[in-house]
Amino acid sequence: MAEAQADTRLTYARVFNIAYPIVLSNATVPILGVVDTGVIGQMGQAAPIGAVGIGAIILSAVYWMFGFLRMGTVGFASQARGAGDQAEVDAVLTRALLIGIAGGAALILLQIPIFWGAFAVAPASEEVETLARDYMAIRIWSSPAAIGVYAVTGWLIAAERTRAVLATQLWMNGLNIALNFYFVLGLGWGVEGVAFATFLAEWSGFALGLWLCRGAFARPHWRAWARVFDGAKLKRLAAVNGDILVRSVLLEAIFVSFMFVGSDFGDVPLAANQILLQFLMVTAYAMDGFAFAAETLVGQAMGGRRRAELRRSSVLSGVWALATVVTLSLLFALFGPWAIDIMTTAEEVRAEARIYLIYMVIAPLAGVAAWMFDGIFIGATRTADMRNMMLVSFAIYCVAALALVPSLGNHGLWVALLISFIARGITLGLRYPALERAADG
Repeated sequence: MAEAQADTRLTYARVFNIAYPIVLSNATVPILGVVDTGVIGQMGQAAPIGAVGIGAIILSAVYWMFGFLRMGTVGFASQARGAGDQAEVDAVLTRALLIGIAGGAALILLQIPIFWGAFAVAPASEEVETLARDYMAIRIWSSPAAIGVYAVTGWLIAAERTRAVLATQLWMNGLNIALNFYFVLGLGWGVEGVAFATFLAEWSGFALGLWLCRGAFARPHWRAWARVFDGAKLKRLAAVNGDILVRSVLLEAIFVSFMFVGSDFGDVPLAANQILLQFLMVTAYAMDGFAFAAETLVGQAMGGRRRAELRRSSVLSGVWALATVVTLSLLFALFGPWAIDIMTTAEEVRAEARIYLIYMVIAPLAGVAAWMFDGIFIGATRTADMRNMMLVSFAIYCVAALALVPSLGNHGLWVALLISFIARGITLGLRYPALERAADG
């Protein structure tokens, strides 16, 4: 009983202890993107940079359609934990893993139409497209592992075992970086070397994640098939995951359309946009630490029907998030040009990226509300609100892009992206009072 009481004591320190391993582990992901781009950038050509960028964002978009696994797993497992139901906590892991492995296998089988469809929607230059296809044809074979990691990560976050998440990401991304240097700079494999490095790292990271969940597999609940396949729980799972899937598809559609529309401006602007997106990824992954803390703590509060705890979880996480984005904006303003020079030796790409760096200074402040409300709504499994507000925000982005890109070009594209961030924050904020009321039962 003492442990249960301790769990309800919400402090800035507790939020930070959940968040900082996620911040550190997620920071390795954009660092990986920087290394991918930087290693390829040493070739001194724009096309390979654009190819890795487009190939990676297509696969990331496809994989993140399964992001409901991470999000839904945190929501369901943290609520079960808040309600004191360990058997359901373990059953959530099994359900998520089964979905992840099946989804990865389906992507391998459907790889040809997926690749064709991506470039049919918005083709790049012939050289970029050829290199991107080579890259994706290798990476797609680690789909079950890449998606399975979402399930494992979500379950560990719900258990507040974020240091285990850090260990998994450090291993996976550290290995990926080391193999990048060896395959690309050492063996001269180029774009295919980057792909092989990621393939090997994803499978090894998934294996480590399963080992870190071994406590769940030591208990009998994970294979209590009557519970795992309970009809009511599966129906609720399908509804929540369906909502998150729609939200994720629309969010990824924004980023994919951003890259594809940017490709119409030529290989140099495409490469510049890809470099600047690494700044945005740094922001998103840093913010995820506090959003994930909100998911876990809000989920536990919702599971225990504790409205005051839900509000305090939201506020404490939000304060940390605001301090973080202010710091990132200052860092990007001061050190952005230096970071651009590190990522590419192509002078025309360096010059182009500097023109649009101001948007990366603004982006953290524009997106903070959207990132944090995402975490709050995921923890509460208020996914219908997330879906509906994403539909509104996507429509606003489309209108902004159609209005601004023809006259402002790449500047208009960046402004439309920032407008979509602001729209997500405002629309979810309007639905927050209803979320709090739901915690009362």
